[in-house]
Amino acid sequence: MGKRSKITQLPPAVREWLDRALAEKNFSGYEQLEQELANRGYTIGKSSIHRYGANLERKLSAIKASTEAAKLIAASAPDDADQRSAAVISLIQTEVFDVLVALQDLAEADPMKRAKLLSTVAKNVATLSRASVNQKKHELEIRTKTEAAADRVARLAKKGGLSGATVENIKREILGIAG
Repeated sequence: MGKRSKITQLPPAVREWLDRALAEKNFSGYEQLEQELANRGYTIGKSSIHRYGANLERKLSAIKASTEAAKLIAASAPDDADQRSAAVISLIQTEVFDVLVALQDLAEADPMKRAKLLSTVAKNVATLSRASVNQKKHELEIRTKTEAAADRVARLAKKGGLSGATVENIKREILGIAG
């Protein structure tokens, strides 16, 4: 097993300060950060700070890119049936499963830490399950409303003198929107 990073061993308040400082300095000025950490009583080299900063920058960039992509998708493709939420729930469920598998591999981990992680995962699974059920209910409601609207349009179209084939085409188009 590799050596733990000195930065991950910092107290949470110091690590939060370092995260903010790295972001504010646009992930540069590592020598200055090394000196500031030394002033606070921590001996961490600029190379370690750089490795940590590069990893943090990648994470923040990924979050920013995901957020921007989600905004673009939401703006360009309305999602009344909430399919994006279903996809996100599915992705998170996969991640939680991966975490559970990884936890099983941590037999040597501190039992209290393991118990706390398992408790957190269990709470998140419960939340995800509720979200999944609510999303499915919402999807069913949309589908039911769409089918009712398609039936009303079909009746009106028949009264208006449209052929049966045309009415069925219209109905298929309407149902295809929510399908």
